[in-house]
Amino acid sequence: MSNKMNRVVLVVDDSPESLGMLNVALNNQGFTALVALNGLQALSIAEKIQPDVVLLDAVMPEMDGFETCRRLKQQHPNIPVIFMTGLSDVEDLVKGFEAGGIDYVTKPITPDEVIARIKTHIQTAKLALSAQDALDHAGSNLFCVNEHGRLSWATPKVHKLIDDFAGSNLNPWASIADLLSDWLTQETPPPLKVTCFDTPFEIVYARQQDDKHLLKVTEAKVATTPLDLQKHLPLTKRESEVLYWVSYGKTNWEISQILSMSPRTANKHLEQIYKKLGVDNRTSAAAISIRILEVN
Repeated sequence: MSNKMNRVVLVVDDSPESLGMLNVALNNQGFTALVALNGLQALSIAEKIQPDVVLLDAVMPEMDGFETCRRLKQQHPNIPVIFMTGLSDVEDLVKGFEAGGIDYVTKPITPDEVIARIKTHIQTAKLALSAQDALDHAGSNLFCVNEHGRLSWATPKVHKLIDDFAGSNLNPWASIADLLSDWLTQETPPPLKVTCFDTPFEIVYARQQDDKHLLKVTEAKVATTPLDLQKHLPLTKRESEVLYWVSYGKTNWEISQILSMSPRTANKHLEQIYKKLGVDNRTSAAAISIRILEVN
């Protein structure tokens, strides 16, 4: 299994029949489906993993879809929420949009229609987030120096990064200039590893800008471990280790060999993992794990 996961759809409906039908339809289209029978379970799942889109029943006991939507949007404001409803009154439709919904489909559900709407809203959300990311972060790791490596300008984020990396070094930009002066004389400078500070990092050459050189700070990527899962999920050390290898596509037999346990014991740990994460299959558990490992 690749460490790159499919788009995640959270389906919330108090009808097991509807959940089963949608789960099959989504999996057949290459989506990872997470299912919840009520609003509270949906909120619990969304705390652990951020879905790409939510398919939400409007009428449910205890907490209806409208309140569930409001709470989901507090957790993840940018997630598209599509209501599933048998309600046709304009007042109810308006209520869904006011709660944060972006679209609705009427029951009985037609899987092809639902899939088409999901694909459309995921793509729209992706474009919107890309545009926002470009506005918020374009050039955020960039700085510019002269031919001697002396700083001309840097973004606020770079100043903060360098201060954090430098630690006890009170004049970090002078130290960087000393490293850059020789490095910039190369025709195609390779990434420069900076190891003279408390935290090592890399500087990558971007391009020449008039008589200046545009450079980029690259933060070191720390290797993930099962401890990253244990920090974020209600799992024991052993359960975190099992889930870690599940996220890399390992079978129970392979996990048993890696962790020196029997395949039966590995399966028992998986059963506990499913209960604690509120999921019912290996794919959903792996989806939660991969999302956590990707951001660490």
